[in-house]
Amino acid sequence: MASRCKGCLHLLLKHSLFILMMCAQFGGSQKKKENMLAEKVEQLMEWSSRRSVIRMNGDKFRRFVKAPPRNYSIIVMFTALQPQRQCSVCRQANEEYEVLANSWRYSSAFSNKLFFTVVDYDEGADVFQQLNMNSAPTFMHFPQKGKPKRADTFDLQRIGFAAEQLAKWIADRTDVQIRVFRPPNYSGTIALALLVSLVGGLLYLRRNNLEFIYNKTGWAVAALCVVFAMTSGQMWNHIRGPPYAHKNPQNGQVSYIHGSSQAQFVAESHIILLLNAAITMGMVLLNEAATSKGDAISLRIICLVGLGLVVFFFSLLLSIFRSKYHGYPYR
Repeated sequence: MASRCKGCLHLLLKHSLFILMMCAQFGGSQKKKENMLAEKVEQLMEWSSRRSVIRMNGDKFRRFVKAPPRNYSIIVMFTALQPQRQCSVCRQANEEYEVLANSWRYSSAFSNKLFFTVVDYDEGADVFQQLNMNSAPTFMHFPQKGKPKRADTFDLQRIGFAAEQLAKWIADRTDVQIRVFRPPNYSGTIALALLVSLVGGLLYLRRNNLEFIYNKTGWAVAALCVVFAMTSGQMWNHIRGPPYAHKNPQNGQVSYIHGSSQAQFVAESHIILLLNAAITMGMVLLNEAATSKGDAISLRIICLVGLGLVVFFFSLLLSIFRSKYHGYPYR
């Protein structure tokens, strides 16, 4: 009996020692993870204090974005900014991304729960290969836990890359609200001041002969020019500075009209301007045919030409609208 009790006691001691060793090992592993996480967050915060968007190569991406542990979300823009890549869209998207990251960095809600990073193809080609990514720019969200889901990839083609749209997407994925602040642009004010000075100087030089001010046709043409410039998106181009067109580096195809309703090219604004001018010309001819007195045949020809201009060019304008506004139900 005594020997049996000694054996049970010995077995109990062995089990207790094993449990203590496992607890110590688990506690050490847990403490190691906490220390590793603290180091990663501290390093990311240090980089964020220097610049709002953290540049990453393959090693940094695998350590801070892919490898656990993480208690923070990371937004990554995969891009190709080197001049030899000739990716004009990448530069535009990067500017909007910088605006968003700066808005987060200098906001009162800034914390270590969200970081903005960028991986350039020439600095992290292995990352592109690892993710089977063959297009740029691309925005992805890497959550605190688990792998990214389908919704964690931003739908750039449908929504566009404006900072406000990116902020809305981030709010849906992370519950972090970012109010976008854009730096002031004084170029428009300077241009307006120069225009006013030019007009004032012209009026002063012709102060003795100002009959041209009462020319209705001149005022009408000037008003139309302003309307065409505003409705075609010239002011948007002045603020955003988009490229004239986009050339696909894969197939060499040139796009003159942007596929998203959130952006446009300079060539696209010129096309819209010409279409609006042609529609206006058609309306002028229709009005001329209805109000003028003259040969019936000539008036009929003017009416048909005006009607043709309105119908044909308005249909082209509607086609462009349908190609940009996906899901438009009417034809």
